[in-house]
Amino acid sequence: MTELSENGMDDSPEKPKKNGFTLVELMVVIFILGLLTTIVVINVLPSQDRAMVEKARADIATLGQALELYRLDNLSYPSSSDGLQALIAAPGGSASTSRYRQGGYIKKLPQDPWGRPYQYDNPGRRGPGYDLYSLGADSAPGGEDDAADIYAE
Repeated sequence: MTELSENGMDDSPEKPKKNGFTLVELMVVIFILGLLTTIVVINVLPSQDRAMVEKARADIATLGQALELYRLDNLSYPSSSDGLQALIAAPGGSASTSRYRQGGYIKKLPQDPWGRPYQYDNPGRRGPGYDLYSLGADSAPGGEDDAADIYAE
């Protein structure tokens, strides 16, 4: 038993308090953080690839709508030589510039999620009309999975 002094306080010498963490405790925390980081990276990186493909599809759909508006006003799609730039400003050699919508059909041409311009061909290789596509992550024709070409539907 400890003896109490006249004022009722414990007079035994105080033990120094240990502050901080042991090396084992720190290693356990670092290990757990590493596991959590690995799980997040494994689950998030594939989602980013899918998100980029979906963004390309959405951009292509928007450009496709602008091409349809262009066709309704000008009675044909832009030529391959005019390209998608015809959606921003009236083509120079076009006889139907009086029909061209003031302000264009879109404000600016988007880049695909991989930083390259979308491809446009008229007439298209896939039938009548135009081809509007992105070459995908690999920047080469063809490809599989996330590297596959993404065409307008």
